[in-house]
Amino acid sequence: MSRLRSVPAQRLPARAWSDIAVLSALSLLGVLGFETSFGDYNFLLAGLGGLLVGTGIAVLAYLLRLGTLVSVLAAVLAYFLLGTPFTMPQQGLLLLFPSLASSAGLALGAVFGWADIVTLGTPVEAPYYMPVLPYCAAWLIALVGTMLASRWLPLRPRTVWRSSALLAGPVLLYLAGILMGTDEAYYAGIRGVAFAVIALIWLGWRRSQLATADRVGSSRLLRRKLVGTGTLILGTVLIGALAGAALAPVQAQRFVLREEIQPPFDPLQFPSPLAGFRQYTKTLADTPLFTVEGLQTGQLLRLASMDSYDGKLWNVAGVAGSEGGQAGFRLVGRTIPDPPLVTSVAFSTVTVTGSGYADVWLPGVGYPTTVDFDDSKSSAEAENLRYNAGTGTSVLTSGVKNGYTYTTRAAVQQSYKDEDLEKVPVATVSLPAAENIPDVVVAKATEYTGGADTPIDKLRAIQKALKTQGFLSHGLASDGIPSRAGHGADRIDELFTRSQMVGDQEQYAAAMALMARSLNYPARVVMGFAPAVPDGATSVEVTGSDVTAWVEVAFEGVGWVPFFPTPDQTDVPQDQTPKPKSVPQPQVRQPPRSDNQSDDLLTAVEIDDTKKDDKDKAFTLPGWAWALGGIVGIPMLLILGPVLVIGALKGRRRRRRRTRGSGDTRVAGAWDEVTDGYAELGFQVPRGTTRRLIATEVESQLVGQAGPATGDIRLMPLAELCDHAVFNGEQIDDELVERSWNEALDSLHRAETSVGRLRRLFSRFRIRSRRDWSRVDLSK
Repeated sequence: MSRLRSVPAQRLPARAWSDIAVLSALSLLGVLGFETSFGDYNFLLAGLGGLLVGTGIAVLAYLLRLGTLVSVLAAVLAYFLLGTPFTMPQQGLLLLFPSLASSAGLALGAVFGWADIVTLGTPVEAPYYMPVLPYCAAWLIALVGTMLASRWLPLRPRTVWRSSALLAGPVLLYLAGILMGTDEAYYAGIRGVAFAVIALIWLGWRRSQLATADRVGSSRLLRRKLVGTGTLILGTVLIGALAGAALAPVQAQRFVLREEIQPPFDPLQFPSPLAGFRQYTKTLADTPLFTVEGLQTGQLLRLASMDSYDGKLWNVAGVAGSEGGQAGFRLVGRTIPDPPLVTSVAFSTVTVTGSGYADVWLPGVGYPTTVDFDDSKSSAEAENLRYNAGTGTSVLTSGVKNGYTYTTRAAVQQSYKDEDLEKVPVATVSLPAAENIPDVVVAKATEYTGGADTPIDKLRAIQKALKTQGFLSHGLASDGIPSRAGHGADRIDELFTRSQMVGDQEQYAAAMALMARSLNYPARVVMGFAPAVPDGATSVEVTGSDVTAWVEVAFEGVGWVPFFPTPDQTDVPQDQTPKPKSVPQPQVRQPPRSDNQSDDLLTAVEIDDTKKDDKDKAFTLPGWAWALGGIVGIPMLLILGPVLVIGALKGRRRRRRRTRGSGDTRVAGAWDEVTDGYAELGFQVPRGTTRRLIATEVESQLVGQAGPATGDIRLMPLAELCDHAVFNGEQIDDELVERSWNEALDSLHRAETSVGRLRRLFSRFRIRSRRDWSRVDLSK
């Protein structure tokens, strides 16, 4: 510090102040382009803070005669020390001072914010470090521009290319606001004209020769510059307005990066929600899933909308099947993007508290506009919330766990009467193609809609036919007739080719959606819950028996209209087949019973065993042997007996999984074997979730419980291999089966050798048979 005080401060040139002011104004115009991404003006505070910090440190470093390297280091230090109140005051100490969380956010936002903003749904409110992006960009542009304006530009002040080079930073910032924004530009014409006018005037005045001209020449030059400047401004405004009106792209054609870059999340990594329908009706029928407060009578809880069909499953469209600007899952914060094609007349607010529900699909009412995670446990996972505005489906990629509480405010779709839809055509919506539709579905759709003309009449005819001609059965023991689970092409074909249509919401909703698709109507299947809300009740407990599914079809200017094709009739008529009458047989006299027994034909032979040799006497153990056997043998029997029995059961279980069934079943058995083995070793293996989530959870426990030596044990490759074998629909050969089993047993053996003798001993007394809910057919 004494050395710094000994160096006299230098003054910043007067022209440098004007250069810095111009660069700051241009940078501010560039920062305003981020408004469409953030939605509110918290980004503007961050951008202004970045301009102040970057400019202030660069000017202070020049005044104190600091070198370039020291100036940059001081700017980096100021970036972290002063950035908290501008970007993340909630994470700071007393809203002003940096904390560990805010310092980490300043670093994360500078590195990952550029990639996050083009994959997040707008307005971007999560992760918490997103305001760091405009702060960091403005700080960097201001720092570099001010240092160049004060140190580099004065060396040759009248060189045009040096002045033009200083515009590179504000131009890049302006382009970043465009490319990282949305289709809706923020005052594009006004900002563009203002940026061009300020830049051109500044470049012209940088070439001023007033200092070297005489008094007369100076006045003449001043008049010429004033006239030229006015002409330049007027020409720029006129040309910009005309060119903008003629050449500016329409909103749908505006090029932004978020529409070109696919989000990394793919919902196809999770099982189809509809594939687990029977899990709710059979296994979880009486299990409380969650409690809902604020639910109105007649309201439905939406779980997921499925608009993709491949002949096996109705599924949520993945990245490859997403089309349109509103399609695809994007990371969102508290505020949810507005859905398309929804005409809302009311809003509903509900609070959901999870209990027995464990999945990634987030239940909610209608189309959410805000989602608030109320408890600390779920708030920590709020950054994993992704939303598809096109389908109204929310996903919490980390999974909804017991105790999670969240409040959602949602728009409720307006209901219409059939008379209002008589002349309304279906909407033009880009949906993934429905593949492998059975021929009987197309034939039945034509049969049911034979006398109808309008789309609404045809859809109501299909709904009425399914509802009145079919029968309801969940395939339970209490149902009058068996009902097979699933909604693949074979099951839908069976629904129409049997003597009676029998199924539940899974089959009827899937069948009606396919019929609508065969008529070229935009239809999708929605799965959710329909709990009965008592009059005056403030909350309701939802169980697995409340699960349901319905069909939605998009109408032009109206939105998605629901249809409920599942019948209410459960008494399936039985085939009356008369029993054959018994024909009496002629009586036949039986032969007389013989009084002689077979034993009478044998003559008893007496054997004299009175003479015994001494060597035939029974062997008797000495007393000490009995004592030793009691002390050692009984404990060994108590320990080894259960171990042998449990070991035999485990061996039988392993052989059955490895040798029985098709190839995909045996590959899935390898995964069941390794997860059961880890559970027997004392690891917490989640149930009712996907293999990938299980692999991630177990791998983290390996490092934490068994030590760093287990860091190279990887379950994710095995999980991906099993998912591929189970879900690809191809024939699995024996080589792949053996490979999966070898990897599973090798991983389990390495884990056993790493956990220690005590846990390994306890595992010998445990046996767990894990049912794999991550397979598609969850009901078998």
